[in-house]
Amino acid sequence: MSHSGYPYQQHSPTVVPAHPFDPREDAHVLRKAMKGFGTDEKAIINVLTRRSNAQRLEIAIQFKTLFGKDLIGDLKSELSGNFERAIVALMTPLPQFYAKELHDAISGLGTDETVLIEVLCTLTNAEIWTIREAYQRTYRSNLERDLKGDTSGHFRRLMVSLCNGGRDESMVTNPVAAAADAQALYNAGEKIWGTDESTFNMVLCQRNHEQLRLIFQEYQKITGHDIEKAIKSEFSGDIQNGLLAVIRSIKNQPAFFAKCLNKSMKGLGTNDRDLVRLVVTRCEIDMGDIKREYLINHKESLADAIKGDTSGDYKRCLLALIGES
Repeated sequence: MSHSGYPYQQHSPTVVPAHPFDPREDAHVLRKAMKGFGTDEKAIINVLTRRSNAQRLEIAIQFKTLFGKDLIGDLKSELSGNFERAIVALMTPLPQFYAKELHDAISGLGTDETVLIEVLCTLTNAEIWTIREAYQRTYRSNLERDLKGDTSGHFRRLMVSLCNGGRDESMVTNPVAAAADAQALYNAGEKIWGTDESTFNMVLCQRNHEQLRLIFQEYQKITGHDIEKAIKSEFSGDIQNGLLAVIRSIKNQPAFFAKCLNKSMKGLGTNDRDLVRLVVTRCEIDMGDIKREYLINHKESLADAIKGDTSGDYKRCLLALIGES
């Protein structure tokens, strides 16, 4: 899965493929780390946080070939808690991992809208199609149908639009069309009593990222304020959060993910599920950018936030993944 994000900036992963790479050797190291009394967690962290997702999957194949055992199964039996959660996430193919996160968000008690928003608002069309296929394969169920069954109203429409993966990805811009769209958004929201949500849905889910940045600038020119202010005054609840996520991730995706990370750690207790998902899915893409934005926007380094919020092998694992071990 290639990832979208800043079209005008180099990505800055904190986990890159290992060169040279010997999956058989790694399989032996992991086997030794789990054999006999006690587990060598440090050896497990050293191997798995310094390989790409594709390389980890190769190690699992070699592990099964050499020892006739399932690597994920062995890791699960040796590890526990959030450290186990992070390591199992690292060992899961990315589309399948996203599919599981979406499935759990929908099928749990109540819906975890933050997961739906974070995943569907930030990925490319191709990534969304791949995740839909993985979802269908794993759960024998259709992602769009499950989303419809578990959400309602305007938020449901936003999720269905996004999960179709039909955004224009050309990056071609048209200033005249941008001004017209900005005016249409103003007419559909702040200008009238009541809000025409479908206009927001259509523009925010269809236009390409570059074009949307132009539309946001035009909106500022028309109204004298940021489009986020309009969303906050015109919408509430899940649909407000969803539309704001689309806008923020398009304006600056690393800053959006930095905010998600901050939220996972700053509430009452840590949302470790969100923390693990964010670190594991972004470390091979733009974690360097996210760290920079975290420091700018939240006045402490991401490493310090993780240190203050986690402990033990779990902490060591996360710090290794963000390149701070």
